[in-house]
Amino acid sequence: MNVRYLLLAAAMLSVTGCDQMQSALNTPGSTPAAVTGDVIATVNGAPITQQVLDVYNRQRAAKGAQPDAENPDGPLNELIALELMRQEAVSNGADADPVISATLNQLERSTLAGAAIKTFMANTEISDAEVREMYDTNIGNAGKEYNARHILVETEEEANEVIASLDAGGDFVELAKEKSTGPSGPRGGELGWFGAGQMVKPFSDAAAALEKGSYTEQPVQTQFGWHVIRLEDIRDSTPPPFEDVKDRLKMMLTNQKLQQHVEQAKNSATIDIK
Repeated sequence: MNVRYLLLAAAMLSVTGCDQMQSALNTPGSTPAAVTGDVIATVNGAPITQQVLDVYNRQRAAKGAQPDAENPDGPLNELIALELMRQEAVSNGADADPVISATLNQLERSTLAGAAIKTFMANTEISDAEVREMYDTNIGNAGKEYNARHILVETEEEANEVIASLDAGGDFVELAKEKSTGPSGPRGGELGWFGAGQMVKPFSDAAAALEKGSYTEQPVQTQFGWHVIRLEDIRDSTPPPFEDVKDRLKMMLTNQKLQQHVEQAKNSATIDIK
């Protein structure tokens, strides 16, 4: 195991371990902060506990490391090497470096905040009625989907010239290939099927107002330029079954409640920004 991996592993030990962890976040001396648990090794008097080894093994597994039956003590030896390097850094005064001190401070903040978030989410109950309401409001109602082509140009004058060509019998697909500056130009302006919310509002509104086979008689402006749109087809959208999206919606609701919880904490806190 090379030094580079050791240093990366040392950093990740603080970043990803949200359970019990051995660290030097608040201790400027030669030994890390005390961690309860069964001591399985000491390094110059600094303890390494079974809980720390368990955390480290989970982190290794999350990164794809596989257990080595021929070297079962490999992870413990890695931890011992990490502790030796930690002690060397402290001896060299690294813990007094402002950047390192700030980094350790932020690692502690992130780790403890992660623990609080984990606890909040585990204790937050989302009822089936809440999930169903979210589904009915945002997904369950059938809407419309549109299949359209467009020709995108830079100016309103150019868009009016395209419309004039179409009025004179010009072929929309060929005009798109010739004049459109959008990525769909080489495909004759083909956009495929899209829901109303998938396009910017002026474009969606214009497409929804068209009859099948018709094109916009006035140029449509968006932040991308000026569009001439032709509606190829229209159909009712089919929402996914409730059971297929239930778990995802439940997670979204949990995240919403977490955001509300954070806002409430922020509103009740004394915050002084210098």
